[in-house]
Amino acid sequence: MGSATTQAIAAGRAALAEAKGDTLDLGRELFAARDVIAETATLKGALADAAASAEAKQALVDRVFRASTADTRAVLRASAGARWSSADDLLTGLEELGIRAVAASVGDGQTVIEELAAFQKAVSADPDLEYAVGSALVPGGQKAQVVEKLLGGKASAATTTILAALVRRAAGRRIGDLIKRASTLVAAQADRAVATVQTAAPLTAEQSARIRAALSKAEGREVVLTELVDPSVIGGVRVVIGDRVIDGSVATRLNDLRLALAG
Repeated sequence: MGSATTQAIAAGRAALAEAKGDTLDLGRELFAARDVIAETATLKGALADAAASAEAKQALVDRVFRASTADTRAVLRASAGARWSSADDLLTGLEELGIRAVAASVGDGQTVIEELAAFQKAVSADPDLEYAVGSALVPGGQKAQVVEKLLGGKASAATTTILAALVRRAAGRRIGDLIKRASTLVAAQADRAVATVQTAAPLTAEQSARIRAALSKAEGREVVLTELVDPSVIGGVRVVIGDRVIDGSVATRLNDLRLALAG
């Protein structure tokens, strides 16, 4: 993302922090606004136009989204009044603000992060489900309905809202990448970080607690663990935090040895 987009998202987040109403509903309305803007080329172009005045774009928001809540209009006005690096960045930024709004309604976000990880595992293990929610050939609305039907009564309203919004406008992005980004944003909204831990066998509660404590100390903030069992790890543990990988697995050490011998 360009610096203009970063600043625009910051403006939206500042408005989000001032919200007085239900932030779950706010998140839903921001997702809906993203969809309206995405589906209306002239509106998207006008709101992302760097040459247009902030006042003109904010007036346009007031006209188009007059039925939305005051909180939603405030976030949209702040976002529209800023400059975006591209029209696509505007849509991605509104998606981020929607996720953050939903996350603000659930405290530390632990349950949502765990449910997002569980859904990602289910999708990875089921090719039919992966096609139903991830294929560009399936209409976005239909994919959202699959998510809502599948998770209805089984996951929190916050998780269902986020996942339905993500698959509705995946725009060619991989479902796994979308969920990973959403988990990171949910954690960040609560000033936490997400760490994915891969091991050959399930961790015990004590092992999980030790790893969480060590990572939290290293990160300087609370870390939420999502755990993946991967027999290819062989032994040890592989941890991914954001773009960083901490790999202490036997498989990696063996591979390093093979490369050294081959060199």
